[in-house]
Order: sequence, then C-alpha cells, then structure tokens
Amino acid sequence: MSQDLARIRAFVQVFDAGGFSAAARIHGRSKALLSKYVTDLEDYLGVRLMNRTTRKLSLTEAGEAYYREVREILSQLDDLDATITEQTAAPRGILRVSAPRNFGESTLLEPLFEFTRAHPDVTLDLRLEDRMVDLVEEGIDVALRISRMSDTSLIARKIAETSVAVCATPEVIKAYGVPQTPEALKGVPCIVDTNMTGQANWQFVEDGRTIAIHVDGPVRVNSPAGALVAAQKGLGFALLPSFLADSAIEKGELVPVLTEYLPQRPFLQAVYPHRRHLSGKVRALIDFLVEWFETHPVNS
Repeated sequence: MSQDLARIRAFVQVFDAGGFSAAARIHGRSKALLSKYVTDLEDYLGVRLMNRTTRKLSLTEAGEAYYREVREILSQLDDLDATITEQTAAPRGILRVSAPRNFGESTLLEPLFEFTRAHPDVTLDLRLEDRMVDLVEEGIDVALRISRMSDTSLIARKIAETSVAVCATPEVIKAYGVPQTPEALKGVPCIVDTNMTGQANWQFVEDGRTIAIHVDGPVRVNSPAGALVAAQKGLGFALLPSFLADSAIEKGELVPVLTEYLPQRPFLQAVYPHRRHLSGKVRALIDFLVEWFETHPVNS
C-alpha cells in the first residue's frame, strides 16, 4: 500500500513541477526513481498517464481524470496527517476569528485574550465587524455569531445562551402605555436595528406559536449599540440584546416590556467551514470558550 501511495505521489509531483528533473530537485529524489514510479503506476493501471517529450510533459485524457481524483485524495490525507499532529501538540499558528463588533467588544475580548495568553504559540487575528463574512473566501478559521444556522456548508457548535429585551424609557412608557401584546407595537414608535435578523419584523411567541410583528419608527440603524442609544434618548421601543440592555435596565433608564412573549433566542455559536477534520487550534479555542461561558454567562 505504501509503495502504491509513493507511485501516486510521484505522478502528482512530476506533473505539478512540470517535469521529472524539476520534481527531482524540488522533492530531493532522483529523476530515475520518479520515472520508475510513474512507469510502474502506468503499468499497474494499464494505461498511459503522461505524454513525454524532450521539451514538454502533458497528461493524456485518462491522466487528467486520474490526476484530478488522486490529487484530492492526497490533499485529504495530508490534511488528516496535519490534523492528527495538531491535536497531539499545543495549538500554534495564526488563528483568524470573526465576531460582531458590539458583542465582541463587550463580551468576547476578555476570553479571547485569555485564550491567547494561555497559548503563546497562537497569533490571534481578530476581525470585529458587523457583516456576515464568507469564512471560506476570506480565510476565516472560526466565526463567533449570535444566529441560527442556515448555511449547510458550515458547522456550528453552541457556546452559550443569549437573550433579548424589548424596552423603552419611562417617558416613552408614560406617553404610549405598556404594550400588553406584541400587536400593540404596531402603533408606537420603534427603533429598528437593521443588523438584526428580521430587521423590522420582530418575532414573538403567542399562544404557543411564533408570530412576526412589523414595527416602524424614527430610527433605523445597523448597530445594536446605536439602537440602545436611540432608546435611551426616548425615540421609541427597541429590541436589544440583553448584554447591552441589562445595565440600562438595572439603572432604571429603560423599562422591559412583553417579557412573557419573547421567544427562545439564538445561541452564541462557533461557526466554521465544513471540513472532515477540525484543526487543533480551532478545537482548542471552542473548548476554551464553552468552558469560559459556563462560569461567565453572557447576560450576567
């Protein structure tokens, strides 16, 4: 089996290098050995894989099809070897993490920096930005999101529970009254966070079913921190993540309403590309965050 793998590797190396001499120089093997391996592979398969001339090397039609398949297999084997090595060694290398700005600044910086301090061979590249990044396209190892998964090309692991609050200032409550049902929000000014899933369609649970109430008002802003400030300025009711709203509620600056109608919210999740094997540094970070938030609840 190892001899078969060596022959396949030689075939891929020769074509990638553009010839036997170049492959021999790159990989530190003799040209004669590489030639023997490729010839043995062709004899075993009973088909010519390469057209060889003094000036040019090209693949036959069968060689092209074979190359595409075995190159992917070799890549998977190399990834598996690297993963096993990473899992048995301390995390190291650049770890690219994406997270929303407000939540990142208020809640994630401390555990992420604690993780980095505990793993000095890891270089943390943290991207705090309020947009849905393309993990594969932008080379992100893991994204920390408060969301429900919808992209089947990604994998998510639950990190912690979160919650939200609908709230307004005491002055707004006095002017418009306490809404008794979600439908009552249709006639009062509301602040729309356009970063939030659903935007102006706020979700509630009523009589055991999920309903969406369309709200409107004087402010639309693509930032939960912006929505918080607008609510504190008395511009209307706001649907806010509790990690931002709790302090203002405790101080009496905002009053929560409709608490019995709030649905179960999305979790804080670690989201990463769909790969067969998870790198050791990503696994270590996710395990660290799960343990961290067991003793540091998001809404504490």
